[in-house]
Amino acid sequence: MIYSFISLSYFQPIAKIFLFGFLCLRLFSPATAESASSMIEQAQEYFPDHVGNEWVYRGTMIEGGMVQIAEKNTQFTNVSKVMGVDTQNGLEVKVFHDTNPGNQGPSDSYYHRDAAGIRYYGSKPGTSLERQLVPYQIVRFPLEIPSSFEQFNRKGLELGMDIDRDGESEKVDMVAISSVLGQEAVSVPSGTYPQALRLEAKMTMHVHLSESGKTIQGTDTMTVWFARDVGLLKYIERQTIPSLRSQNERTIEVTEVLEKVTLATDVALLHSE
Repeated sequence: MIYSFISLSYFQPIAKIFLFGFLCLRLFSPATAESASSMIEQAQEYFPDHVGNEWVYRGTMIEGGMVQIAEKNTQFTNVSKVMGVDTQNGLEVKVFHDTNPGNQGPSDSYYHRDAAGIRYYGSKPGTSLERQLVPYQIVRFPLEIPSSFEQFNRKGLELGMDIDRDGESEKVDMVAISSVLGQEAVSVPSGTYPQALRLEAKMTMHVHLSESGKTIQGTDTMTVWFARDVGLLKYIERQTIPSLRSQNERTIEVTEVLEKVTLATDVALLHSE
């Protein structure tokens, strides 16, 4: 799992679209002359993608609503590993396999990294909605603190679900913003990392109900932390899900924290000694 932000996020019951999916509650504007900014040197080192790298995460999912804070609390484990390379649209992509991201079962995801950043090329099993969005950028190089960019802004997409049960699939408008916020100390089961890179992303969906003409909105906000030469340390994803029958929004919060990392480069060094 590099950091697909919105790539696997799901909105229930609107759609199981994405979950943790590389790509804000707070949106930072690009730095100006009046604002202090800094550049992250060798930013690609925060996103190691050598074939054989493996990360073990401990996860928690909490479901709740406006009245009842926590209806369900689920614990799970997810193992993420770089399996190899593939080709998408004529480009070489790295294949990440996750055993249980966000407690949603196994999936593969595809990323292309170059001097401009990291682009997400979808997942398997994916959805028809996701296929209308990919590829899109999830990280932009060079990394500047603070900064933000629009991942996508698409209107009139096919949701692929009949929410109001009138026999017609709904249309949806989707916007996603990714932001680089800063560096801070983060503690997870695998250790404490004093200068972890913090990023946030927010996706907003406006679903247009074909029967009534009304629009309902859902949001998915993800905060993530990365360590140099380690990768993803932690993410917190919070989704708000509108109800078709009441004014009460439901929320789903998913957290994964790093328990163990095995880097292929370290294994190669041990074998060479």
